[in-house]
Amino acid sequence: MGIFNKQSGATSQLSTTTVIAKGCNITGELQLACDIQVDGIVEGKLRLEKTLVVSDSGRLKGDIYADKIIVNGLIEGTCYANAIEILDKGKVTGTIYCDDLSIERGGSFLGSTYPAEKEQVVTLEPKEKATAKKMKSEHKAVNE
Repeated sequence: MGIFNKQSGATSQLSTTTVIAKGCNITGELQLACDIQVDGIVEGKLRLEKTLVVSDSGRLKGDIYADKIIVNGLIEGTCYANAIEILDKGKVTGTIYCDDLSIERGGSFLGSTYPAEKEQVVTLEPKEKATAKKMKSEHKAVNE
């Protein structure tokens, strides 16, 4: 029936992994809702909702925000994650913010570790409410 029939594809959110192939160099900011495997080179800021896997040929330099990071290649920079695993060929240099860090024999880490930072949630109000609240607090300060 062709490649476009309804039965041909898997559900994208359940099985998607982005792969940065060996020989591919990316510079900039990446934001993904899926898993990513880095076999090439990425430099910049990387924000993921899921897992980052850095293979033995993979290289990352910059700030990384992910749920889980598995390293068998090289990371230089700052990592923010719920869990980080440095495998036997993995090397991480920099700062790690994580509560669950494991390093296999042969893996290396040079830097500082800190507990995971909890992101502060800021509630944005509609412009009218924010203006009214600001005017009310200014009026209160004038009357005091």
